[in-house]
Amino acid sequence: MTSSDLLTALRPLLAAEADAEAYGTGVEPADLEQSVWLRLLERTRDAGPPAAPAAWLRAAVRTEVRTARRRARREVPYDPGAAESARGRGAGELLPVAAERIGDPAAAVEDRVLAAETGRALRTAVTRLPGRCPRLLGAMLSPRDPTYREVAGELGISQGSLGPVRSRCLGCLRRMLAAEVAAPEHGGKER
Repeated sequence: MTSSDLLTALRPLLAAEADAEAYGTGVEPADLEQSVWLRLLERTRDAGPPAAPAAWLRAAVRTEVRTARRRARREVPYDPGAAESARGRGAGELLPVAAERIGDPAAAVEDRVLAAETGRALRTAVTRLPGRCPRLLGAMLSPRDPTYREVAGELGISQGSLGPVRSRCLGCLRRMLAAEVAAPEHGGKER
């Protein structure tokens, strides 16, 4: 099988695997595909084509997803505008429950630290979402509590599509966070 035939045969499988794995990590499927193609080309140059191309491709996709997930945890995008607006904002502005606990003078130091860490984790996870999700959820989590009309105007999308897009973004955020944190089983035991 020539390299061209191999690429043609693997293209649909890679597209399906990348679509299935990408959004749980906050990576665009096209970026994931490109990384796997590069890995395949490097492998064929150095060691020839893999013996079982489909199995190799699935393993390569999962390896790239793990790498992207680790990179996303370590990297923090630089946004000077966000740094300016974040000064003076508390962690609780994103989480109303956390804000109530922070404002309570009887709250323990641990509660305040956990609330701040939860707010940071949420903001970080939102920035790793694909497409227009970070801007949409950032606008909806704004401390000024904008209306749907204001959010739609700010993002340049119709007000009617805001709910479905928000739902997809929240689903993506939920999947991303579930992949990073082991959910406790019924009865409080972790898996």
